[in-house]
Amino acid sequence: MVDHELDELRREFLLEAEEKVREMETFVTGEPAPEHLDRLAYLAHQLKGSGGSYGYQEISTDAAEVEKAVETLVQGSVDGLDAKIRQHVVNLRTEIERGLAALAV
Repeated sequence: MVDHELDELRREFLLEAEEKVREMETFVTGEPAPEHLDRLAYLAHQLKGSGGSYGYQEISTDAAEVEKAVETLVQGSVDGLDAKIRQHVVNLRTEIERGLAALAV
């Protein structure tokens, strides 16, 4: 038996996560600014905390990686972290789309 209320909560989470990832994507396509990095870390932290709660461990894991990479960038620029952050944001988008597709069935 499918719990429709839980599915609806998951759908709401995924739609909100999609908005957060859209915002994250705008930050990773341009030149990193300190205020963008702070916001990126904040959004990643939110996704990290709530992803696992809704059963989306991959979202939580990728968000944690984004948060960790941003914190490393803030402490001192490290080669390759920009690409790593971008890849994890792409992974987040993919997991959200996968989750929404599964709920549409």
